[in-house]
Amino acid sequence: MTSTRSEKCRNPFPTVDIIIEIRRPDGRQGIVLIKRKNPPPGWALPGGFVRPRESPAAAVARVLWVKARLEAAHTAQLATFGEPGRDPRGWVVSVAHYALVPHDRLPPDLATRTDTTLARVTLADGAPHGGPASASGPDGELVLAFDHAEIIGRAIDRIRGRLWYAPVALQLMPAEFTLLDLQAAYEAVLGRRIDKNSLRRRILASGLVAPVGRRREGLRARPAELFRRERTSRDP
Repeated sequence: MTSTRSEKCRNPFPTVDIIIEIRRPDGRQGIVLIKRKNPPPGWALPGGFVRPRESPAAAVARVLWVKARLEAAHTAQLATFGEPGRDPRGWVVSVAHYALVPHDRLPPDLATRTDTTLARVTLADGAPHGGPASASGPDGELVLAFDHAEIIGRAIDRIRGRLWYAPVALQLMPAEFTLLDLQAAYEAVLGRRIDKNSLRRRILASGLVAPVGRRREGLRARPAELFRRERTSRDP
């Protein structure tokens, strides 16, 4: 059958999807997911259609604010996803981004909202780089809509790959933090334990952090020195 002119010239619907990466209070890697109200069912990344005369970058900033009440978050473009059939609503092409956000910048009501969750994410043991991820909430595993399992897996792989040559983990830190806090962020991203002394030497020699001249008091352990992030040209 010969394609009609309208079929040949049919344009896709552009969207953005955002992987909001954080370090959960329990120390594990987490992302923000939103429960869909319309078909297809399941949990999805914060996202939306790009408006006419709006750039994908502007759409990302708008979606971050509307869906997660976040502004001025560090974002980076991940990849474009446009496989036929990825969205049952039609030909939808998504420009996916990831955002690295300190936990204390998330909305305070996130834990009480029924349509949003701070999900734990994992990659299956032995899965290929960038393979699909799984997500779980307080009640168990979550069903991910569209191809968001693939998008999340690709984002985790990208973030892990940049961890040692760009200050990725530092983007997850509050304004002041201890080196143990930073180690926990590295371990959350990697999904495994790392040697404390080796990381400490590497971080202090990198020039990426600077002491603030105070210690964190009120802990049962010895007061820990506080650091702040130094901005560099290697920001992710």
